[in-house]
Amino acid sequence: MFVKKNAHPDVLKPQMRGGAGAVTISPIADGAELPGKCRLFGVITIPAGASIGVHEHVGECEMFYILQGEPIITDDDSEYTAHPGDCILTHSGHKHGVRNEGAEPVKMVANIVKD
Repeated sequence: MFVKKNAHPDVLKPQMRGGAGAVTISPIADGAELPGKCRLFGVITIPAGASIGVHEHVGECEMFYILQGEPIITDDDSEYTAHPGDCILTHSGHKHGVRNEGAEPVKMVANIVKD
């Protein structure tokens, strides 16, 4: 299946998961195009000063692959700085959040798969 670039409109998410500012989700594929248990496949853009609040995943796993920027990742009770090429996995029963304290936007591919 071929999905043309920009086939799906961007979605603006103000205060995503209790975070600051507004985050943009650019879907790469929608639910009808995704196989089996895939729930989200898209690029998330977090502008400078914005964040995705810390939240728990239940019954699903989420993966972030960092394309641009250096986000601060909360991974359960730890925090660290991620870099382009890094991958963050959050399994069911665990929590995470993402903050952009840098000057450039953070861009990352996100994929959520139900257990």
